[in-house]
Amino acid sequence: MKFKRQLTEEVNVNLTPLIDVVFLLLIFFMVSTTFTKETHLKIDLPQASAEPVDAELLVIDIAITADGQFSVNEQPLVNTQLDTLKRAITQAARNKKELPVMISADAQAPHQAVVTAMDAAGQLGFVELSITTRNPSRESESR
Repeated sequence: MKFKRQLTEEVNVNLTPLIDVVFLLLIFFMVSTTFTKETHLKIDLPQASAEPVDAELLVIDIAITADGQFSVNEQPLVNTQLDTLKRAITQAARNKKELPVMISADAQAPHQAVVTAMDAAGQLGFVELSITTRNPSRESESR
């Protein structure tokens, strides 16, 4: 007796649904991730009494440590002289005077260092200046 041979189908695994799920997970994690600004300098910011302001994408960030040392866009300066600070701001701005200048001073930083940073920005023609603070913690509000 001769049996008719059945044709065997090639077995395939359909990866399309798996790829769809992987892309959905990728999109979910990209959307739900929070980004934080990391700095190399330890700065204890003073507490804020106003509402937070949206951060700009292109800013000149001047950080001032507790001992009065300057850093422009996370690049530490060699000294605290006004001319050095002005040169660093000019290099960071690349002739864009409309960029906002953000000063992040430690709560223990000398006031003269903050005034020097404000003077340098003003002398170079920057008009949009902001000073960053931190929100008060819940513990200090309950006291």
